[in-house]
Amino acid sequence: MVEEDTHDSELAETLRYEGVGKPLGLAAVITELQESKTLLPLTDFLNSSHSVYESTPIAYKAASYIIGKPLWWALEQLSFIDSDQIESEEQLWKKAKGSYVVLELVEKAAENILVQMRHKVLSSPADALYSFDQFRREFGRSGAVLDDIALSETDLRILVRFLDRDKKLIVSSKDAIKILDPSISTPHTITSIDQGILELKTAVENLERQLDEINQRINKKTKKITESLKVGRKEIAMSQLKSRKLYEELLGKRLGSLEVLQATLIQVETAAQDVQIMKQYESSTATLRNILSHSSLQRDKVEETMEAMAEATSEAQEIDDLIRGSMVDSSSVDIDEDELQEELSALIKEAETKVQKKEELRALEGKHRNKVDAESGGDKRPALPSVPPTSLAFEHDRGIPTRLSEPQDKGKLVPDLHTQEPVLE
Repeated sequence: MVEEDTHDSELAETLRYEGVGKPLGLAAVITELQESKTLLPLTDFLNSSHSVYESTPIAYKAASYIIGKPLWWALEQLSFIDSDQIESEEQLWKKAKGSYVVLELVEKAAENILVQMRHKVLSSPADALYSFDQFRREFGRSGAVLDDIALSETDLRILVRFLDRDKKLIVSSKDAIKILDPSISTPHTITSIDQGILELKTAVENLERQLDEINQRINKKTKKITESLKVGRKEIAMSQLKSRKLYEELLGKRLGSLEVLQATLIQVETAAQDVQIMKQYESSTATLRNILSHSSLQRDKVEETMEAMAEATSEAQEIDDLIRGSMVDSSSVDIDEDELQEELSALIKEAETKVQKKEELRALEGKHRNKVDAESGGDKRPALPSVPPTSLAFEHDRGIPTRLSEPQDKGKLVPDLHTQEPVLE
């Protein structure tokens, strides 16, 4: 993220052509990159209180140079000014050389850190606080922010400054960095409470590293004791055993100290969270009171509104009842229910009678067919086809069949007018 540029720099040497030399005008190119904010002077970047996305005197100076340099050259060609007044390439290099910040790389690194912050759960105030060393261990290692690139201390300071001043994602001081949670209204400063929590967090981490180191030493002593006993060097084994005993005692003391510090840190974090909770309670109470103080929520106004609503509902119900009653009156007809019932019973009886007579006719046809078959004996003439019930016509007034719809050559059934039963003709 930091690019250094000096007279006889690597850039100029890289662009050298054999037999021609180094190109001129690189200082003007660097100045133009400054004007476009592709490169930013390191010192100005770290010390400026203005965002890099705002217009600053630095950009004004760069623009003045880009516009003024051609103007001075034109005046020189017209002999209005002496060419000695124009700065030489060497003088321009002296002004242009230095360390620059590559803004594009800074933005990329900041975006990667932002992605990691979004996936990190800030379950306690200590999770949002870092010392510079802790920040370097988490984000400065190779591949943590930029692919296969380990950030230097200067790179990290540039990144912290950018996240603080330009992105408003953190708050930083000389020795502390605080990640801001956008979902919680936290002060944009590092308070004394934050500083105390960070000191406890740092002490706990230091003790944990000490414990790891003590355990490693104990393991080494154990290994040396085993090796000494294998070769029969009991004196060395005894010495290593005494050293291991001392480390084990030290380990016990450090474990006790760690437990005390961890308990204290938890208590401090809990108290700090309680403070934030009480502030949220106060804010919520004030908001609720502000809402309840609205004129629409006063007791008299509420009662008046509810009474008006009940009255309007009652009127709407009355209108609906009137409309529905008018519709029923207009659609109703004076009908005798007893007469309808008698007519329905007559229709049912007539239908049942027709069904019964059809069944009787079907039974007579079956008897006649059996009789014909018996009289014919061995005659293999085709049997008389059955006549469907629908082929008979009835007199509407008496319900007596009068004829067969399909005449037969032999054995035709005709109604007997005396007995009112079908007989063989």
